[in-house]
Amino acid sequence: MKLYDWHAAPNPKRVRMFLAEKDLDLNIVEVSGENLRLRADYIEKFPQAMVPMLELPDGRQIGESMAICRYLEELHPAPPMLGRNAYERAIVDMWERRAFDEGMMAAGEVFRNTADAFRDRGLPGFATAVAQIPALVERGRERLGHFFRKFDQQLGKHRFVAGDHFTVADCTTFCSIEFAGWSDIGIPADCSNLLRWHREVSARPSARA
Repeated sequence: MKLYDWHAAPNPKRVRMFLAEKDLDLNIVEVSGENLRLRADYIEKFPQAMVPMLELPDGRQIGESMAICRYLEELHPAPPMLGRNAYERAIVDMWERRAFDEGMMAAGEVFRNTADAFRDRGLPGFATAVAQIPALVERGRERLGHFFRKFDQQLGKHRFVAGDHFTVADCTTFCSIEFAGWSDIGIPADCSNLLRWHREVSARPSARA
């Protein structure tokens, strides 16, 4: 199997962290091109024009980070990264989705609407230009503030985001915080539970995947 990757981007890192936690070794294909754009040959192969993408040995393709993780979890269930039973799987899915919607998407609102290199790419995956919307920047910052405090509260009750075991919800939360850092937005000093968790996760080998 091949994983098509843009090493600097936050979404592929979610999958690389997942792979590292499972000690899975896939063939990683870097598809970043010039000027922070995907290579033309990759877009021709995968017109969705987003990363990551998993290509199976028979050529079938799976896009979207969580779809890739779910597929690999079926093939390699240990250690469990999506939950160990029906209830845990639901809770992991709930918190992973919250991390993506409230953290990753908010960080994307700020970055894509401020970075000069993304002046005509306000949204990912579009072949035509999508203008930046400066008004979304402040909303993104406000959303990140809510995200930090919600997850700080959750981590005051649990060691990890979805409970007492490291899961894919932690991968998405960690990558969302890293993405916010691209816009110089960090965890507030009074979010002590989130800061404790971030230090612990940063020390895991998968954080450097």
